[in-house]
Parts: sequence; structure tokens; C-alpha cells
Amino acid sequence: MKNKFLLGLALLGILTTSCSTDDTSDIVLNDNSVVNNTGSGGAQDPDTVFLSGTYTSDLTLDANVTYALNGSLIMATGTTLTIPSCMTIEALAAGSNVYIAISQGAQIIANGTADCPIVFTSNAANPQAGDWGGLILLGKAPINSVSGNATSTSEIASLPYGGTTASDNSGSLRYVRVEYSGGAADGQSENNGFSFYGVGNGTVVSHIQAFEGKDDGVEFFGGTVNADYISVVNAQDDSIDWTEGYSGTITNAYVKHGLDHDKAFECDGYNTDVGNNASPIFWSKPTVNDVTIIGLGSTVSGEAIRLRAGTQGLFNNILIEGYAEGFDLDGDVGANSDNPTGTGVLNGDLKVTNVTFIDVLDSVKNDTGETFTDADFLTGDGNAIGTDYTTWGAGWTVE
Repeated sequence: MKNKFLLGLALLGILTTSCSTDDTSDIVLNDNSVVNNTGSGGAQDPDTVFLSGTYTSDLTLDANVTYALNGSLIMATGTTLTIPSCMTIEALAAGSNVYIAISQGAQIIANGTADCPIVFTSNAANPQAGDWGGLILLGKAPINSVSGNATSTSEIASLPYGGTTASDNSGSLRYVRVEYSGGAADGQSENNGFSFYGVGNGTVVSHIQAFEGKDDGVEFFGGTVNADYISVVNAQDDSIDWTEGYSGTITNAYVKHGLDHDKAFECDGYNTDVGNNASPIFWSKPTVNDVTIIGLGSTVSGEAIRLRAGTQGLFNNILIEGYAEGFDLDGDVGANSDNPTGTGVLNGDLKVTNVTFIDVLDSVKNDTGETFTDADFLTGDGNAIGTDYTTWGAGWTVE
């Protein structure tokens, strides 16, 4: 049925073009979504189907068709975007206005394989970080910036997220790579490679990579989603970021920094961008297992993992190489700081078990205002081996 649907769209496109009075081949569907075969310069491209608009019915891509994004593609509540393995979808290099968003109650089914990953990339001849937006998923799992069934609004697309359904299901991402993302709308609103807004643990996230992004590689805005086999290479801001009460599990993560970068992990207990919230209804507290972080050397790369604003978290088997600081612990933000990050260490809610530092000048920097020793925070110095990226990253990821 889907192939017939696409064939029907192609025929409709021919009719629309022949009848057009403005030389455009846009096909406006009943759900106000747009499919067209017009490139950014207005030239007809019969070999490519361009996608943009809001879909209120399912969209299944055909592996035999070439698709590209020429604007925002938003899947509305109740719809499913299905992408087969081996597909490469190019995005118009137009910055933040080109992205894919999976709304609350919608799903994406993008199941690639190690031999046939799904790749989202820039259409530029010489692609650069920030060429386009990225991939955004929004769910109904808890966030700590609101309570109950209230929702917050995403930075990009202004879509609702958050709720009370920890097991919410936004679909599945397997062997998916996002390249050259991170287009910025303004100084405060930037796309990431993968943005998970209140995404629930019914969602499958396994083997994803963010490559050459302008902003963060992978960011979790609350939610409970679990993610394994994450690689972030050459992110220009933070590689892996969490905030707003994220409480999932991250297993097998690999971070490699390029010349332009910030933290490997930046971890907040709440969203510091929306003001001081020193006592949210709950703190971020994920579990992080089996991580390898590669910096550019202790004289070049600054902080590997920054923990602040009351975040909690349980880290195990962490290998950090080539940074001035391994873990930088900061207190709260704003005038009413009460050092909740340090309190997490004292209570055992923020700790590291098994860690190895290679070419790291300062293992732990305590700026929380609380007094504790390195041994109170981490154990097993030198015992960690990190993740075996050569095994699970070989063949499908890039560096």
C-alpha cells in the first residue's frame, strides 16, 4: 500500500506541475503536509522527493526512492514515520529550519543495521557542522520543570513534552547516524544531533552516532529513555548532555573530541536556562555504564565530565584520557545556591565506581561548597577499561 501511495504522489506531482501557474511542484496533502520535487534553487529534480511540513497521517519511506529534507518535517500525534535500513537522507544546508520532529504520541521507526545504517546528513558539497537542524523526539515521560500532566515546550519547533508516562514509546532508533547538525535559531535555541525531550523508556535507542555537530551530540531533557551504544565524534559543544530530571540508563558510550569542543558530558539536575530552580520535584539521576572519553591531551582539553545544578548519577567503568580535569563538580546556579551537587555526593546519590584516568591532571575538582574527599566520590581508580568501541563501533560509525 505504501509503494502505491508513493507512486500516487509521483503521478499527482506530474499533474500539479503541469497545471501550476507559479512553476512550483509542491504537493499539498489533505493533512497540510508537503511533498515536492523542487530543489532549493527552484530547479526541478525528478530523481528526488523533498519532504517538509506537518504530517497527520503515517509516512513510510521507500528504499528505492531518494528523499531529502527542505524544511521542518513534523510528525503529529498518532502518526508514525518509518524509515528502512540503508537509507541516506540529505538535508538542505539551511540551518535550524531544517529538522525532523517526532511529536508527543507519534513514533519514528528507524531500524538500520551495522551493514546498512540510516544516515541523516547535509546536502552541501562541502558539509559543515550546523548545516541543518537534527532529529528531535518528544514524549510524555516525567520532567522536573513541570509537575503532573503539565508540559514544557521544546527549544526548537515549540512542541510540548513531558507528562507522567515513564513507559511512553516514541518508537525505535537502531544504527542511526546524524551528521553536520546543530543549526542555531539564536543564541539560546540550538539543535542537537539527537534531542530527547521527555522520552519514555518504551522507546528503543541503540547504536546511534552524532558526527560533526555544531551543538550537543545527544541531549536528554528529562524522561526515562535508556540508550546503549552511543558514539559522539567531534561535537563542538557538549557531546552528551542531560537536564530536567533525566533518569534513564546510558550503556556503552564513546566520545571523541575534535579541535572545537566543550565537555564530553554536561550534566544538570534541572534546566538552568529557565532560571533558578534549586528544589525541583526530583533531580536528574541516570545510571551510566561503560564509557570511554578521548580528549586532545591534558594541555588542550579542559573538563571531561561536568556535574552541576544538583544532578545525581551513578557512574561505573569510566575511562577518561587527555583532559585537564576528569570530573568537575559545581554547585547550584543563581543567587539561592544551596550546593545540592555536593549533597548528592555525601548521600551516595552521585558517585563513580571503577574509573581510569590517562593523561588527566586533576581527577576531581570540587566547586560545590561541600567538603568531601576524592574517595568519597569515586573508587577503583585505574580499574576501568571503558567501552570496547572497536567491537561495536567498527564498520558503521565514522571518525
